[in-house]
Amino acid sequence: MISKSLWQAFLWTIFPPRCLVCNTYYAWQGPDGKGAPNEPSDLTAPSFCESCRKDLAPIDSPLCSKCGLPFVSREGENHTCSECLIETKHFGRARAFGVYDGALMEAIHRFKYGKKSALSHPLSALARETFFRFWAAADIDLFVPVPLHIKRLRERGFNQSHLLITRWAKQGQIPYDGLTLSRVRWTEPQTTLSRTDRRKNIKGAFSIRHPEKIEGRKILLVDDVYTTGATVNECARVLVGAGAKFVDVLTLARAV
Repeated sequence: MISKSLWQAFLWTIFPPRCLVCNTYYAWQGPDGKGAPNEPSDLTAPSFCESCRKDLAPIDSPLCSKCGLPFVSREGENHTCSECLIETKHFGRARAFGVYDGALMEAIHRFKYGKKSALSHPLSALARETFFRFWAAADIDLFVPVPLHIKRLRERGFNQSHLLITRWAKQGQIPYDGLTLSRVRWTEPQTTLSRTDRRKNIKGAFSIRHPEKIEGRKILLVDDVYTTGATVNECARVLVGAGAKFVDVLTLARAV
């Protein structure tokens, strides 16, 4: 009987995989010639070609111990950035897999706006890698995705934050709640707004349906991109106000 890996290799020889980011066909032999991932970026193979995998820019220390912003200087230890010293952050800490640029940014755009749901597999693998890099399963009681307004959900057909975690959260038996935190007010897209206008735009947009499901829980809030942090900070404010013990934030990408 032909093993699954040999059969897959045979198929890829005849029908080489196509990169979901740049649309190029390429020869895939596995990151070490054996098909085993050696780097976090290898988790995106074979959905990403070698060039796009190498273009991923993981975030490493030194970074802001609060919001996860990577510092320009590559020397020194983690410390709180000036913005987090000035502005109130309702979450404990925010961490992301990589910088919102290049192949990662293109993949997220295609995932969200191009409705390429197949990208949920490699991107969720990066989200899982990031979770276990910065947290232990015992650190978190509940995963909560940033919700979409019902109008946006109907337009897009899926909540990208939900798809980033639902598969491996269930496999790891980590509690997940995509209903208790809800978006009750329509907001304009944050991408076109200034930092100040983002905060005003998102204020009062979220509510808790069942506070008893939140009270005393250690929550990990999940979104695709941390830009100014206005959205996740507002979500965290509502969750903490409902009695959450603390709220941390996991995103795929961090804008710098």
